[in-house]
Amino acid sequence: MGTHQHRAEAPLSLKLAVLSISTTRALENDESGHWIARQAAKEKHQVVAHQVVPDDVAAIRQAVARFLAEQSPDAIIATGGTGLTPTDVTIEALRPLFSKELTAFGPIFAQLSYEEIDSAAILSRATAGVVGRTLIFCIPGSLKACKLACNALIFPELGHAVKHALGR
Repeated sequence: MGTHQHRAEAPLSLKLAVLSISTTRALENDESGHWIARQAAKEKHQVVAHQVVPDDVAAIRQAVARFLAEQSPDAIIATGGTGLTPTDVTIEALRPLFSKELTAFGPIFAQLSYEEIDSAAILSRATAGVVGRTLIFCIPGSLKACKLACNALIFPELGHAVKHALGR
């Protein structure tokens, strides 16, 4: 079965959760998280949760565990905490939970970022993986990076990727 047929058979409407990781933002001023939620709705997906947590491994893992237990989302988009500062711990919090990693996501995102922001693209550690049967995307917190990741990679392949993660 080819990619076009897989996409044609993929679910069109999915349940998404948005997790913003930041020590400076609250839900009220979470520009990137709100943009992701609005864009997801435009793509006909249902946003079942949106939360902001601090850059803390335990807080990030607790939020993801709560999303998985209470909302059973098809995907979680985690934005923020993917850089190099000592407080950027999203990758350290979530990568160990992955049963499978989408190893092409980070390099392709880096290439697309490089085309926009030049060599500064190497500072991002964006990644994605599967926890249980839920896809988790870890992307930078800037609005520009969120738009790039969601529009170029996540939303075009989301249904297709979820179909595979669910084993359908």
